[in-house]
Amino acid sequence: MDLVITQELARAESQQDAASLKKAYELIKSANLGKSEFDPSESFSPDLFVLCAEQALKMRQPEVSEDCIQMYFKVKAPITQFLGRAHLCRAQMCAPKSAENLEEFENCVTEYMKAINFAKGEPRYYFLVYNASVLYWQMVRPFLKPGYRHHLIPSLSQIINVLSQTEEEDKEWRAELMLELLECYLQAGRKEEAARFCSTAAPFIKSHVPQKYRQIFSVMVRHELMDELQLKEEKKNSISLSVTFYINMLKAKAEQNDLPGDISVILRKAYRHLGHYNHQRFPSISEEKMLLLFELARFSLTLKCMEISSACLSDLKKMESKDPGKLIEMECLECESEALRLESKMKVYNRAAVEAQLDIIQRLDVALQRAVRLGDPRVIHVVCATQWNTCLPLLQHNLRHHLRKPLAGVADVLEKLDSLMTLLRCQVHMEMAQIEEDEDRLEPATEHLRKAARLDSLGLYRDRIQMASTRLRLCTTLYQAPERAEDKAIMAVEQAKKATPKDSVRKKRALLVNAGLALAPDAFQIVLDSENEAKVSTGKNRGRFTYLCAKAWHHTVSVDKAAGHLRRLGNENDKERIQIWAELAKVARKQGVWDVCRTASRFCLLYDNVKVKKLRLRRGKKKRGRDGSVQDTWSQPEVVLQRQVCPDLLRKFAEVGFIHAEATVHLLRSEGVELNDRAIPPEDLSQHPAGYVPEPPEVNAEWITYRTWIESLSRCAMNNWLRSAEIGQEIQEAWIVQNAVVYVLNHNHHLILAGRQKELVDALYHLLSIVKATGHSGDPVMLVTLCNTLARGLIISWIPVQAAEKSRKFMRPNAFHSPLDAGATSEIKTAVEVCEFALNLTNGSAPEETVPTGTRQQLIATWVKAKQLLQQQIGPRLGTEEQGTNEDVSSVTRVLVALEMYSCNGLGLMDFTVPSLAQLVKMASECNWSDPLVELQTLTRLTHFAHAARDHETTMACAHRALEMGIKYLKKFGPEESRLVAEMLCTATAIQGRSIMENLKGRKQLRLVAAKAFTESARFGGIAGSSALVMLAARHYWNAWLPLLSSAVYRKKAKGALKRLIGIINKTEARKQEKGKTLLLHQWPTADFQGGGTTEGYFLPGAEDDLALRAALYGLLFHSHADQDDWEGGLKVLDEAVQVLPRTAHRLLIFKHMVIVKAKLGQNFSMEIQKFKAESEDYLARMWHRLALNSPSVSGELACYNNAIQALQKPEMEWQKVEYLMEFGQWLHHRHFPLEDVVFHLRWAVEILLAMKPPGDVPEPQPTPDGEYVAVEMPPRSPVSEAEEAVSLEQLRSVRQLEALARVHILLALVLSPGAEGYEDCCLAAYAFFRHIWQVSLMTAGKSVLENRPLAATSSHLLLPKKEKENERSKEKEKERSKEKENERSKEKDKEKGKEEKVKEPKQSQSPAPIKQLEDLPMSIEEWASYSCPEEVLSVLKQDRSDSTVNPSSIQKPTYSLYFLDHLVKALQKMCLHELTVPVLQLGVLISDSVVGSKGLSDLYHLRLAHACSELKLREAAARHEEAVGQVCVSELEQASCRKEIALKKEKNKEPLLEESLPALNEQTLPVQPGEIKPLDAKDKILKMNGETGRDLDGTSFPHLWMLKAEVLLEMNLYQPARLLLSEAYLAFQELDEPCAEAQCLLLLAQLANKEKNYGQAKKMIAQAQHLGGSEEFWYNSTLTLAEALLSMEHSGREATVCHIFQKLINAFKILKKERPNRLPLLEFMITDLEARCLSLRVRVAQHSAVTEPTECSLLLKEMDDGLLEIERKFIDCGCKENCVDVKLERAKIKRLRAQNEKDEEQKTAYYLEAYGLAQGAVAEEEGRLHSIQGLYGLAQGAMAEEEGRLHSVQGLLSLQDLQNVNTPLMRKLARLKLGLVEMALDMLQFIWEEAHGQQSEQGSLEKLLADYLQNTSDYTSVGLQWFTLKRTLAHGALAQLGSLQPLSVGCVEIRARLLGLAGRALHLLAMQADPVHPTCYWEAGPSDLAQDLMYLE
Repeated sequence: MDLVITQELARAESQQDAASLKKAYELIKSANLGKSEFDPSESFSPDLFVLCAEQALKMRQPEVSEDCIQMYFKVKAPITQFLGRAHLCRAQMCAPKSAENLEEFENCVTEYMKAINFAKGEPRYYFLVYNASVLYWQMVRPFLKPGYRHHLIPSLSQIINVLSQTEEEDKEWRAELMLELLECYLQAGRKEEAARFCSTAAPFIKSHVPQKYRQIFSVMVRHELMDELQLKEEKKNSISLSVTFYINMLKAKAEQNDLPGDISVILRKAYRHLGHYNHQRFPSISEEKMLLLFELARFSLTLKCMEISSACLSDLKKMESKDPGKLIEMECLECESEALRLESKMKVYNRAAVEAQLDIIQRLDVALQRAVRLGDPRVIHVVCATQWNTCLPLLQHNLRHHLRKPLAGVADVLEKLDSLMTLLRCQVHMEMAQIEEDEDRLEPATEHLRKAARLDSLGLYRDRIQMASTRLRLCTTLYQAPERAEDKAIMAVEQAKKATPKDSVRKKRALLVNAGLALAPDAFQIVLDSENEAKVSTGKNRGRFTYLCAKAWHHTVSVDKAAGHLRRLGNENDKERIQIWAELAKVARKQGVWDVCRTASRFCLLYDNVKVKKLRLRRGKKKRGRDGSVQDTWSQPEVVLQRQVCPDLLRKFAEVGFIHAEATVHLLRSEGVELNDRAIPPEDLSQHPAGYVPEPPEVNAEWITYRTWIESLSRCAMNNWLRSAEIGQEIQEAWIVQNAVVYVLNHNHHLILAGRQKELVDALYHLLSIVKATGHSGDPVMLVTLCNTLARGLIISWIPVQAAEKSRKFMRPNAFHSPLDAGATSEIKTAVEVCEFALNLTNGSAPEETVPTGTRQQLIATWVKAKQLLQQQIGPRLGTEEQGTNEDVSSVTRVLVALEMYSCNGLGLMDFTVPSLAQLVKMASECNWSDPLVELQTLTRLTHFAHAARDHETTMACAHRALEMGIKYLKKFGPEESRLVAEMLCTATAIQGRSIMENLKGRKQLRLVAAKAFTESARFGGIAGSSALVMLAARHYWNAWLPLLSSAVYRKKAKGALKRLIGIINKTEARKQEKGKTLLLHQWPTADFQGGGTTEGYFLPGAEDDLALRAALYGLLFHSHADQDDWEGGLKVLDEAVQVLPRTAHRLLIFKHMVIVKAKLGQNFSMEIQKFKAESEDYLARMWHRLALNSPSVSGELACYNNAIQALQKPEMEWQKVEYLMEFGQWLHHRHFPLEDVVFHLRWAVEILLAMKPPGDVPEPQPTPDGEYVAVEMPPRSPVSEAEEAVSLEQLRSVRQLEALARVHILLALVLSPGAEGYEDCCLAAYAFFRHIWQVSLMTAGKSVLENRPLAATSSHLLLPKKEKENERSKEKEKERSKEKENERSKEKDKEKGKEEKVKEPKQSQSPAPIKQLEDLPMSIEEWASYSCPEEVLSVLKQDRSDSTVNPSSIQKPTYSLYFLDHLVKALQKMCLHELTVPVLQLGVLISDSVVGSKGLSDLYHLRLAHACSELKLREAAARHEEAVGQVCVSELEQASCRKEIALKKEKNKEPLLEESLPALNEQTLPVQPGEIKPLDAKDKILKMNGETGRDLDGTSFPHLWMLKAEVLLEMNLYQPARLLLSEAYLAFQELDEPCAEAQCLLLLAQLANKEKNYGQAKKMIAQAQHLGGSEEFWYNSTLTLAEALLSMEHSGREATVCHIFQKLINAFKILKKERPNRLPLLEFMITDLEARCLSLRVRVAQHSAVTEPTECSLLLKEMDDGLLEIERKFIDCGCKENCVDVKLERAKIKRLRAQNEKDEEQKTAYYLEAYGLAQGAVAEEEGRLHSIQGLYGLAQGAMAEEEGRLHSVQGLLSLQDLQNVNTPLMRKLARLKLGLVEMALDMLQFIWEEAHGQQSEQGSLEKLLADYLQNTSDYTSVGLQWFTLKRTLAHGALAQLGSLQPLSVGCVEIRARLLGLAGRALHLLAMQADPVHPTCYWEAGPSDLAQDLMYLE
């Protein structure tokens, strides 16, 4: 039977035949029951029970096996090996199916131990021990999961001991079990037992299984199970052990969170050890090397040491392993490396990085499939772990759907392997459940959760899985109403989750509120309504803050109701409720239902028992330890934890705390308050009665309630974050602490930016202590930011504020800095400690702790400032005491520290000892910068400091490097980084430009380079989007260009850049200017460019503020268009400006230009002019005035002038109105309007001026409309007489008023023709006003001098003598010089003078008597001529600013005043009132000295005075004035000033040469269009004042001054100085491009040439001058000069040539008469004068032709006589009667010529009579003029009737003695006429007497007597009678004329000589005529008696 059973069992084993097994079992069973078919009594072997049981177990029939074993133990079988095998079978049968079945496990272990104990006693059964150990190890596999290994320790240790006792040969198996037991000890935390076990296991493994020793060695190192010295000794002789030691030592440190700083060094050392392996020489070690390389590579990746992992991977590839498993592992390493490279980008979820990560996951999925096909579990596990690590960053809710396939693959593969990586599998299934749930696949999600629950051996995720399972169950039963409140809440939350974005907030809110009501029906709605404003009750009293107070009170009361809910509920389902409340808060937060979010999170946090009593931050109370550090003052929890809360719940509390704090911040913002900010009282909009005094909010109880509530909300938010951080510390999860820190820093960012970190110090210090305890979760940036903010909060309040103003100056000497108090010192020391902690942590020693350089820079800045406050110098190492091992970080740190030291110096605090700038620049260039932004910032700061140190070369070099680098990175960086780069480039280019500007050294071209730099600065500012930077650059650009903008060439040059700049400004302004969110490097006064202030420097006019600058830039761009007459383009620019600029007053400039352009273009500007309505009258009038100047049409000009005048209505605008009226009168005259209109407006101005009151007597303005002028015809009366009706001259005390009146009257005179009525009145009135100015000024100055004289005498009596002595010495020297000059002149003069002359000249040359009083005016012309304004008076006038003296205030336009004064002088000279010019010219000297302050101008008037005195024969006075001028014609200062202006003008008009001025290759160069040739507008040049100084003349006015001087010198016959002046002026005019002035200069040079008889040169100069052109007067004078030159040249026909020239000019003037009606009198005079000159030349020609052609000549002379008669009539019509005298003389000359050619005696006599009559008429007419002039002085007894009006109007202008010793040109002219008349009379007398003598000689005495007797007057014809009468009276007349010449010859030697000569001739003729023997000589009174009268001439 045994055989049969054995055969069946053998068949069943070999063929796996279940039937054979069943048959064998049945045979055994039947035999056991004694029912054998064959032989019941046959013996049966019990061993078959065991064999059958073993076979049944193999064939998975446990029932058969169990039955067989039971039968075996029932029979008493012999003790053989089968007993042990039976125990093994029983052990296998009762093996536990899972780790939960501990009882089965114990039973099973008991069976195994029975078998082992049985077998160990008998060596032959030792194999059973081995088998038992193998089966045991298979059985305990489920218990190898985490948390279950400790159950194996007793049994496994016994098995290992038995195997040791039996000396099992399979040493490797024993070693394997030993290693597993060691792992069990370690997982159970039984480290001491593990160490004891190692002491035996390690030697065994080392000696018997050396290949396993590295494994146990790594465990010993990692868990420190052996002494470190012993371990180091072990590794000495083994490369593999050395590498293992380093790796596991670091692993141990990492587990303890205590990694050393030199990780990379240790890893590098391990890698170098691996390099000593020579696997090619010893192939047996290649496997070990590969394992070590894999291990080192993976660990390096874990530590993020890419360098070592890459090197290991490279070595692995070089080993060229063919093992597919190894290749798959290498691919996993590559994928992990790539993922690590993407880590930084994955943190911000960069799209490209996410896509790259997904590609890596796809590759790993393919690798996993290959590993599955390979079938190596180890490789599969490696790939799965790599895949999971790679998927982790993408497990976000919006990305995890991409991971469904790869994670499903991982889960399936590990499940098939029944992997022991249960934690990984659990996590994968949980994530898979979430992914499936996201896609509404609920059944697969539920299945994944079940698997996860089974795999959660440690119960880490039990609650989470349970909650998720419940949620899924409820989601699958949506249509069944759950009974439990918790389930209802879950269902409501799930429904709310499924809401779409399109769903209304009301729908979402309703679902969320239902969830809350399900959980807390008693309190949820009350707490929720705490924010419902409809529930707020304000009561009856409605104050300003009532509603706010009620809202705060309602919220506080409602929220307090929540605490009662938890007390009533107790701990029922607390964990589940916490989860539901948290979920509700999260969903509400996600969907933006903030009130539900706040309420749910509040209820959730009630369960955090630690927070039953709220933690309150005790602000302002800081406890300081002995070391001075600030200690945490957070109050301890009053409620102790009743039980240990699981980490999951604490983590949930932390998360909800974050949400609640964030929701509270949202509530604060809804109240208009930021976190930790103070509430701002709302504006009081209610109406109040008069006298209402508002109550300050600070004392209002309602406002205090509301403010306190707001503060409590801020505290609540902060407490939530701090509590979350504490939870993170409690459960040792650093990420929670990190998030808490980030929340606090982010939500308080506004405080940090505002420099209010002080308010956060306590909270930040508490957070820092927690971070130190838990670690910073691998986020050193967060830690550094926290430390920096805390340190700044500690120091910022101790930084002196007064240093802010000092920061503008660089490197100032140290100011006294008072020591800090103990509290301040303690806080600053704490700040230094905090900074040094963070700096040492991030110094590069640990690569993973390295932070971006920018973040570290902030910390360095804070640290350096704190060291300065502590007055601690920083050593030469430029860093903290602890130096890092990373040289790159250290070198950068040194540079940054040095820069910070530079920025701290010069602020009044302690100055650091800093390295030189050159050294610092070199250090910076040698650094290896990891952050290009910081490198760029460093270069920019170096640029700034070099510029501040005035190191131009370093500045330019650093700026250049910064530009090169910045432009390169500008294209690479993202928007935010690009903005920062652009800001720094903007600063660098601005500093570069400023440095260039400061180093111009006269090189104007560098201004353009600087301007280009500023343009680039603006461009970069625009890229940065910073309006402030752009405007700063624009301001610098404006400053650079401003000195050049007066040049049209430079304006054209600036046009392109200007357009770009304006475009940048507009683009930047159009952007929304975001507030800076970047923390400033310095939040305190600094010498750096961040703190230097954007308004640093002085900005020139036009750049005062941004809008003014923008308007100015638009104005400049407009001007550049206007320069090219592109008015349409300019108008477009202005339109753009109006559109772009905001509606402020700055746009007025634009509108002003726009109006002017439209006026110039003839367009309608009515809309634009409306913009000026709100402006002042003055502004509006000026606007109309500008429009008048720019209007293209006469009607437009007229309307604009009228509007300008009508705009001025207020009394204070009368001065401007007068100016406009005068200008308008000039314009009307220039435009040839009727003369009546011109006079009307000028007289209107006179009326306004006379109606003005003195400044002190201004009456109240009347309501009548002032300024309206009624057009009533005015009688043609004298302005002076009108003035006397209103106000007398004596009443006028205002110099400004008098000067204006004088100007208006002079203008009236200029408008009127000289012969017109009122002309002389206007001139004399102007003279009276000027004279009165003298009187008023001297009176005021005299009084002032008298008042100040006592003070001056007492204060300076010691100084006066010295000054007087010096003055006397200088005067003596001047007198000596003048005497020498006079002696030289006297030698040249005639030496023979009469006695009377010698007697009279001393009297004439006597100096005037000194004026007794300063205020007394000179009394005579001689006194006026010699008058010199006293120095005391001049000093008073220069200082005085009253209206009663001549000063810049009263004479506001001195050059204009002098211009009109000059015209008055010319008019008086034409009126022959030369005496009156002297006081006027003296006033010119006074104005030149006291107002203009110009020596050259004063010299001009001295010259004119000298000339006037010479004309009046006041030689001594003339000499004085010449002395005052001196010898220097052109002063060096004047010459330098003029040449400077010329150079500037040349420079302005010179094209700037820069590279960009050359046209580009693709740029077409347009041909330059020639400009239109415009006719010259010849206007009088008015000298200009120097605009910069306000004194002296402008440089361009000096040539005109020189020309005026030369003109006077020519009249004085001083040729050499005149030539010098004219030559210098001519060159200047050529350079200044003033053709009219150049022509006038040439004219004067031609006149000089004529005087020097250089007629050819004069002719050439006139031709040149006439080519240039000029005014009518210029053509008239130049033609006369040319005629003079031609007539002086010896050639025939010159008279005809001159006449032809005169005729051409006459024809031209006749044409002009029609075009210029208001110039008619002048043109008529010139034409008449030229015609007279033509006739005079013809007379001259006729004189020469009289002898040869008598008949023809007589007819010609007759024609010329008639012509001259017509000309005389014309002169009378022109009002130029004085010219009639010359015409009469010419006619007399013609008559005499005709008489000479006449044969008829009677006709000849008639001609002689007419000639004599004309000559006598000329003398009579000139005498009449002289008498009329003398009548003006009150000397004449009677005058012509036509002069009476003039006499009365200006009586008393000069007194009787004014004409003593004075000889006027009019007197000399009259004298010459008389002399001519006497000469003619004597000629005629000689002719008559000679003829009579001839007749007498022919007749006898008788005939003679008879003829005399028979002679009868009645026999004569009329001609004969006249001739007879003339013959009798001719001698008497001649002698009478000679007698009347005596007073006319005073001081005139030439006239006196001729007088004496003619007197002698007359006496001679009389003597010859008187026969000595004549009988009648005794009794007749004849000529001899008359001769007696002439004796006095001797």
